[in-house]
Amino acid sequence: MSTYHTSVLLREVVEALRIEKDHWYIDATLGGGGHSLAIIQQGGRVLGVDQDADSISYVEDKFKVQNSKFKIGVDVKLVRGNFRDIDKLVAEAEIEAVSGILYDLGVSSHQIDTPERGFSFQREGPLDMRMSSELGVTAADLVNGLTKNELYELFITLGEEYNARAICDRIISARGVKPIVTTSELAELIRGPKRTFAKTDPATKVFQALRIAVNDELHGLTESLPKALALLSTGGRLAVISFHSLEDRIVKNVFKEFEEKNLGIIVTKKPIIPSDLEQEENRRSRSAKLRVFEKK
Repeated sequence: MSTYHTSVLLREVVEALRIEKDHWYIDATLGGGGHSLAIIQQGGRVLGVDQDADSISYVEDKFKVQNSKFKIGVDVKLVRGNFRDIDKLVAEAEIEAVSGILYDLGVSSHQIDTPERGFSFQREGPLDMRMSSELGVTAADLVNGLTKNELYELFITLGEEYNARAICDRIISARGVKPIVTTSELAELIRGPKRTFAKTDPATKVFQALRIAVNDELHGLTESLPKALALLSTGGRLAVISFHSLEDRIVKNVFKEFEEKNLGIIVTKKPIIPSDLEQEENRRSRSAKLRVFEKK
């Protein structure tokens, strides 16, 4: 079975959650199931949640291969859903006491590496970017339907793209001739006439902004974190891995608000980042930051 996704900060997450035998933990972003499997191997039980049907299917097959020491449906429950509904998903799974919850907010390697998902500017594919096929609006809908000012605000706010105005000009001009429907078409427009660039591809921030908008990621995270804290037992821990400043800022501020309300303590005064070795072995881990909160 090919590698679906390499889990980031695996050892650090397991240590942060302080896994106890037969206690329930929620992997709110299942992905390839790496974090979930590590929790199970430490004796914990897992409710794995993901809105991507590919993820659920992959992990079911993966865990069947591993299924000598744990039972799917008993020690592991896998459900398709959005973590913004985490309270409902836990209730439906009939889990009462939760000792830890993990959010890994990165896009899975499988999603990036599957051209037809439209997440990558390095691969030719439809301009989609939906993490769930049930979502109605694609990135192409936004690129071709938003006004110039709306695109500018999106790229500035969700992408922190300083060159947003010039990029918007090129998009508006191009879509006046024909709709922009592929990842490569958009990437070329973003890059513009300049074909040489430093380490970061100029398309990175705009693709990030579109992905966040299509999947309503920031609102979903803001809604979900208080629900997650309410689900935790006393002493339970909430761990969040973020990959860009917008997500990290939300997590940092929400945890600070939790602490100010005397709901618990921030365990990580500074975020935990991957080791130099992990960053060398997994390039996509380089921007990861782990923050942990413990419920009072």
